[in-house]
Amino acid sequence: MNDDLACHLYLLAHDDAAEGPYNRSRTQLLVRAAALIDLAARGRLVENGGTVTVSGTEPTGDPVLDGVLRDAAGGHGWKHLVRRHRKQILTQVEDRLVAAGLLGVKVPRTPFGTRRLTVTDRAVPAALRTRVSAVLHADGPVREVPVADAALLALAAAGGIHSVVTRQDQKTFRARIDACTGCLAALAPGLEKAVRALPTTMIAAQGGMGGS
Repeated sequence: MNDDLACHLYLLAHDDAAEGPYNRSRTQLLVRAAALIDLAARGRLVENGGTVTVSGTEPTGDPVLDGVLRDAAGGHGWKHLVRRHRKQILTQVEDRLVAAGLLGVKVPRTPFGTRRLTVTDRAVPAALRTRVSAVLHADGPVREVPVADAALLALAAAGGIHSVVTRQDQKTFRARIDACTGCLAALAPGLEKAVRALPTTMIAAQGGMGGS
């Protein structure tokens, strides 16, 4: 899981009290966006005239990322790909974390119940929060921040994960968060715009809009 941005984002979004994501609808979009950023950073997704295209044909070795690559083959925009199959990818990421032993599962008692997920080693999300906090409070230039760390900060702020970026942080470090979000433009201008639009996308998704 060392280089898995989607799994890292999920662990940041996990809420111990809720025994799952702090907000399932929002986390679906955040995990999906994290996977897109991961693929763009690997050079597997590129932007041509506002349309996302797949570069290369080899599988990544990660079934979650390979599924996103298949979705992108249709020639869509970033915002569409953030919304597409978001429920499916969240479940896939949870299953991967369970298989890796990072999440424990409590099976629902009824067929219609929701499974409850607990972090087996709290040091893992704690270390991720420390990484993001270090980026948030650092004085150095954002260009020196690893793309993965800048992306985690940008997504946590956009998604309102207050256990990672508090409301006060949003105000105090607004310029820092904005700069980290801006780093995504180096991967693809439309990807940066899609991340900036996440708060609006989340409102639409919770209202039953924006795909499945």
